[in-house]
Amino acid sequence: MTDNLVLIAGGGIGGLVTALTLEQIGVRCHVLESVREMRPLGVGINLQPNAVRELYDLGISAADLDRVGVPAKEWALVGLNGNDIYAEPRGLLAGYKWPQYAVHRGHFQMLLHDTFVARAGRDAISLGKRVIGYEKKASGGVIAMIEEASGKRSEMHGALLIGADGIHSAVRAQMHPGQPPIHWGGAVMWRGTSWAKPIRTGSSFIGLGTHRHRMVIYPISHPDPATGLAMINWIAEVTMDNSEGWKETGWFRQVKIDDFIHHFADWTWDWLDVPALIRNADIAFENPMIDRDPVPTWVHGPVALMGDAAHAMYPTGSNGASQAIVDARVLGAAMLQHGVTPAALAAYDAQLCGPISQLILRNRGAGPFGLLNMVDARCGGTFDNIDDVIPPQERADFMAGYKAAAGFAIEKLNTAGQTIAPGARVRAT
Repeated sequence: MTDNLVLIAGGGIGGLVTALTLEQIGVRCHVLESVREMRPLGVGINLQPNAVRELYDLGISAADLDRVGVPAKEWALVGLNGNDIYAEPRGLLAGYKWPQYAVHRGHFQMLLHDTFVARAGRDAISLGKRVIGYEKKASGGVIAMIEEASGKRSEMHGALLIGADGIHSAVRAQMHPGQPPIHWGGAVMWRGTSWAKPIRTGSSFIGLGTHRHRMVIYPISHPDPATGLAMINWIAEVTMDNSEGWKETGWFRQVKIDDFIHHFADWTWDWLDVPALIRNADIAFENPMIDRDPVPTWVHGPVALMGDAAHAMYPTGSNGASQAIVDARVLGAAMLQHGVTPAALAAYDAQLCGPISQLILRNRGAGPFGLLNMVDARCGGTFDNIDDVIPPQERADFMAGYKAAAGFAIEKLNTAGQTIAPGARVRAT
């Protein structure tokens, strides 16, 4: 095993998959996470087939993922009058070699955490320690500046530092001190989970409404055998005037359901009662849909950004977590080729920074939900026959373009070689 130590700032999805990848290829690493206790927080996220493929290669099995989520069968957009705009099978049903999973974010993070601790040992992760900056060493390597909740400060030395510390990344702030503030496009999201009977295929991702006023609904658990109810993740979204910026304190807060349900009071159809779904939630959270402008590089010598620290993006493409997983694996592959060196980080940056920066901007333009924009512009969101509004080939071409940009076009993914070959190890130095 190499004596080089890689420091990872952040124990979220990206940081933990990076840690698991480095452990797999024989690189010592240490995760520094700001929370003092790991708990399964959050609501639903999607893991696209390109990410599930990488998880399988890490030894995270379908049985593991079934404990924290459910394979997706369908992706569908539905207009204001309840008629389909576009629907397609997902995962194995679409012809991928790997499924797409809808999972509970917190439970998935705990799965990654527990797997890493089991493989690398509890001493490989420190909780209650936040990386607040770094210093490049003249002799090579890096020093991570650490702050604990008590205010105590310390340092840790390593060969490389990976900034996986999210959209508010301190590592990114030092790397790009002149970056613009967080970007808010005007959309406000209210999120929650409710126990309800799954609709359509029983495992469908549904985008309902218009690009300025919509619901996103999908299950993140298998149905309970006794009741037939599953945990349904929902996102209620309205686009507002953002000319004066976000006025609330903080970017994420718990709210009362009565604060926003009026936006969806009449959203009832024979197959779905949106107000009832929302009111069945125990708790709801509000946050603006935000991202960050792309930066020209994710690397500063022995320091690299990944995940939301590198490319926080609108969730319209359901691929933020998936891209973080891919980041980690590409980073590991670069170390197999170049060792635990800044050259590996440069190779990783060269492969991903440019195209993923374009994906940030594509998602800002509504991502795959751009079809809702087109329907709204052409008919106001209501129609009898979608073919009269957007021809089938135009809809198919639109979706194919997005999948190619996001890295999960079927043919390309199914025929691609493994990012990291089985048994591959970084040579000791």
